[in-house]
Amino acid sequence: MFDLERWQEIFETISKNKLRTFLTGLSVASGIFILVILLGIGEGMKHGIEREFQGDAANIIYVFPGVTSKEYKGLNPGRMIQMKNEDYQFTTLENKEDLEYKSSVYRIWGGMVSFGKESGSYRVEGVYPDYQFLENSSMLLGRFINYNDVEASGKVVIIGNRVKNDLFKDQENILGEYVEISGIKFKVVGVYTDPGGEREETRVFVPITTAQKVFGGGNDINYMSYTLQPEDTYEEALASANAFTNKVETYLKGKHTIAPDDNSAIRVNNMLENTKRFYDLMAMIKMFFWGVGICTIIAGVVGVSNIMLIIVKERTREIGVRKALGAEPLSIIGMVLHESIFVTSFAGFTGLISGLILLDVVAPMIQTDFIYNPTVNFNVALSTVFILIIAGAVAGFFPAYRAAKIKPIVALRDE
Repeated sequence: MFDLERWQEIFETISKNKLRTFLTGLSVASGIFILVILLGIGEGMKHGIEREFQGDAANIIYVFPGVTSKEYKGLNPGRMIQMKNEDYQFTTLENKEDLEYKSSVYRIWGGMVSFGKESGSYRVEGVYPDYQFLENSSMLLGRFINYNDVEASGKVVIIGNRVKNDLFKDQENILGEYVEISGIKFKVVGVYTDPGGEREETRVFVPITTAQKVFGGGNDINYMSYTLQPEDTYEEALASANAFTNKVETYLKGKHTIAPDDNSAIRVNNMLENTKRFYDLMAMIKMFFWGVGICTIIAGVVGVSNIMLIIVKERTREIGVRKALGAEPLSIIGMVLHESIFVTSFAGFTGLISGLILLDVVAPMIQTDFIYNPTVNFNVALSTVFILIIAGAVAGFFPAYRAAKIKPIVALRDE
């Protein structure tokens, strides 16, 4: 029920102590403002990491060759490991029930791709058909590489959207056109786009068998990539991924005569494990941000509580008169709490809105891979509202309780 007299009392008290009320509210507003900014930055970091992972399948596993760092079975350290087609074929056959997508890759760096008078240096990769799904690529035109292309070592090419724009400019229908890769003609059968952005679209894909034959790769491959069949829980997926990587690593070390404890010769990059590590880190950062924000709010609440104690002290005689006239203790508590919650909530909402406006203005200006679209969602904003109400109630409770315990005879003697 709206009590006009109660509100008049609150505004009269505030008007008599403008500077004190302003400084008290400022401490609360600052706490909420800092909390919102920190949480916005935390959310932006999360979005940035998610965007980085969008370039590839979230559960992808890469297997790279490296250089041996230990002597083993009479072989000196410093040997460069070169994986072969047989390594990919064996691991694929051995784990075919567990695999979802798979591909080995033969890469040609700085391949010169040209069409007519236009040309550019792009990354050329020989891959299998599943590579489209490993890279999360989607087709804008035509199709991706298929197994017929691989079997026939066909001279077909799939180009990124950025490559299309560079070489073909405004030409729309480019399917069936021929581009030259290092002087050899390839037929364009598809154009893809990648969620990783233009950087990922500066590549062209050809069948791996074609790449190995045309560019002198022989049996060599640069790396292998896999995804496993989906599991019901993250823990099961991680356990399956670890079992698979251990099996592949053991096989390759045995095949290429590598010491079992040589971790530099075969490098396995499990993105599922990396994703968990990043999100655990983000959770810790967000907890830290919440902690800093809450501590700042607590400092403001302590300030409000102290001010309310001073106000109660100043109004001791008034409270005594009220109680002498029959005011109940609950009405005295309600009077103090009402004022405390109002000051805290008003200041807090000011800080909340200021923080949201700042994030809205600044977010489009942030140009970094690690912070993207820093925002605070509705649930977080709702949480801060509850924090404000609770903070106001806590700030006013102890002064209110003290006011309610004042005896009328003592209060009326107060000078």
